[in-house]
Amino acid sequence: MSPITSSNGKDSGAARILGSGTSGIAELLIFHPVDTVAKRLMSNKAKVSSTTLSSIIFRDAASAPLTRKFLSLFPGLGYAAGYKVAQRVYKFGGQPWFNDLINKHYKNQFTNTFGERKGKMMMQATAGSLTGIGEVVLLPLDALKIKRQVNPEAFRGRGVVRIFMEEGTTLYRGWGWTMARNAPGSFALFGASAVTKEYVLGVSDYSKATWGQNFIASIAGAVASITVAAPLDTIKTRIQNANFGRKVHGMTVVKDLIKNEGPTAFFKGLTPKILVVGPKLVFSYTLAQSLIPLFSKYV
Repeated sequence: MSPITSSNGKDSGAARILGSGTSGIAELLIFHPVDTVAKRLMSNKAKVSSTTLSSIIFRDAASAPLTRKFLSLFPGLGYAAGYKVAQRVYKFGGQPWFNDLINKHYKNQFTNTFGERKGKMMMQATAGSLTGIGEVVLLPLDALKIKRQVNPEAFRGRGVVRIFMEEGTTLYRGWGWTMARNAPGSFALFGASAVTKEYVLGVSDYSKATWGQNFIASIAGAVASITVAAPLDTIKTRIQNANFGRKVHGMTVVKDLIKNEGPTAFFKGLTPKILVVGPKLVFSYTLAQSLIPLFSKYV
């Protein structure tokens, strides 16, 4: 994982890890059910109707009481916690680190190519893209989380350690599609956020943006990111949620999806993900930005 440092030297690396990690846990507890719904909709290969929607979302708990239905949306919480905390720590520390690196070694090239203002935004977006590509190292946790959400039968009679020992590198199945999704997705996330701050909100120093400005910019960036990455995200999810012993090729998924469900199926689950993007990002961002300075007083 890349080193985590503060650009102003005020917040320690430990404070950033604690602050961003805590925000990841809080975000997970609130938004994991919505993520489960999105993953199950993306993995469903049949037509969705008012009569089948409940069984698709709640599976075996479709006819159960409301409390049990709600709890059924928390499968794989342990894997999700490991993935989400690691992802948030990496995101908060990785993107600024890559941006500092680009500023130090390639600022002149970006400025000469795009101009000073656009060059600054392009560096933000490029740093985000590099961060997104690096997230592939967290793929095993993401794969286990998705399998537990949509294919719990693959876990019957096996614990986490046994799964890691038996499956090994197969947990990195779909790594190429993951990188292909993350590169444009993270580019759009940080790029659209920077463009919104620069041109819509008139903020030239992004670190001095207010909570409201960060809220608006985060929504713009996240909606752009989720939409751009949606087709590849659907392919990645279907590769990952197959049984451990079954190898599924990405192009096979693409062909079957177009043949059986049509091109619009690439965007299955997009609506619930977009609906949760705004509050999810503003929640995690503001909580992390509040906790990091707090923790820096003690660590």
